[in-house]
Amino acid sequence: MKSIISFVIRYVPRKYLQLVSHKVLRIMAVLYKGNKVSCTVCQSGFKKFLPYGRKGRDNALCPKCLALERHRLMYLFLKEKTPFFEKQLKVLHVAPELCFIDKFEAMGNLEYITGDLESPLAKVKMDIHQIPFEDETFDVVFCNHVMEHVDDDISACKEINRVLKKDGWGIVQSPVYQLPETLEDKSITDPAERERLFGQRDHVRKYGIDYASRLSKSGLNVIGDNYVKTLPKEMVEKHALPINEIIYYCTKG
Repeated sequence: MKSIISFVIRYVPRKYLQLVSHKVLRIMAVLYKGNKVSCTVCQSGFKKFLPYGRKGRDNALCPKCLALERHRLMYLFLKEKTPFFEKQLKVLHVAPELCFIDKFEAMGNLEYITGDLESPLAKVKMDIHQIPFEDETFDVVFCNHVMEHVDDDISACKEINRVLKKDGWGIVQSPVYQLPETLEDKSITDPAERERLFGQRDHVRKYGIDYASRLSKSGLNVIGDNYVKTLPKEMVEKHALPINEIIYYCTKG
């Protein structure tokens, strides 16, 4: 199973995976049904989660809604530390994750808009470097695992800052490594070399511990919240949460 998932993730374009993966995994959701772990997003229980990632992380992917460890953590964060589920909000979700779309669209307090350049799941086709909305349009912007792909991450964050309302906020997640500073070389275009240096064939940089300060150069106020460290060990294990994932919470600068 690990080798199959690793191969598919590595070589099948994301836009095609988004269209068919949830249909294939419906069978696995039945086979894995149990009560040892539970998904915070869809509230389903399983014997364990599916492996996921190029190296096949164990206990990672919810077979029902396709939430990964980071999605289950973000959902908890939204519930416990933000007014996302109570307040009337206009939300822009860039490169929307399948596990969130139906859930957020069904929430009566949200005006929920999805946007992406390639994703078949997004309603608005848009380039994050030129977001097609007026200044101060949104209360909330989500943009997860996008910045490591884009040509100019600072420019993209300037656009997020521009479309946020004065009291707006957002979450901008990316893979972050224990490097003193972000590794970037725009002259590298070979997919194999990008994978070697940046971790993935379609990544153009590898973020270091300067992630928050780097993105803050855009005008956004970016703060790392080590939320998972505040949770009981039993909760972390029950939901298979990522113990080293920092939530990067942003406010308009």
